Amino acid sequence: MKKACFLLAFVFFTFAITGSAQEADKDAARVPLENYIKAHATGDPEYARQAFHTEGNLIWIRDGKYTSDTFDVFIKRAFTGKPAADEEKRKDHRRIEAIDITGNAAVARIVLDYPTVKFVDYMTLLKINGEWKIVNKSFYAEPKQPAETKKTP
Repeated sequence: MKKACFLLAFVFFTFAITGSAQEADKDAARVPLENYIKAHATGDPEYARQAFHTEGNLIWIRDGKYTSDTFDVFIKRAFTGKPAADEEKRKDHRRIEAIDITGNAAVARIVLDYPTVKFVDYMTLLKINGEWKIVNKSFYAEPKQPAETKKTP
């Protein structure tokens, strides 16, 4: 009976430690993802530089063709130091939907649901020297149809 109780306590303790470590890693992996979201909200390229590893790529399909850019090119193009002109309509429409971690590798899904387009970003992250960084980004952009204006009789 004592062996069974000890074994049960050991198993419970092991799962508690493992679960706690996984939550800590998930919290740490959120940091670059939240910096990425802050970069979109503010236009500040420094947030993007904190989110992305110095080496990495942005990958997407445009007009049926595989397209890619380095993070450096993407950051210079996308983050001008100023928020988007329609930021008031964009704020509160950015979210981290999922983070999946195994060891020092992770994937995350971020949704940027803007007035004219919905982006779904898939981020690959690696824990490098104890710090999580985005090392790859692929995305899908779904254009939105403008809302039809109702005719009043």
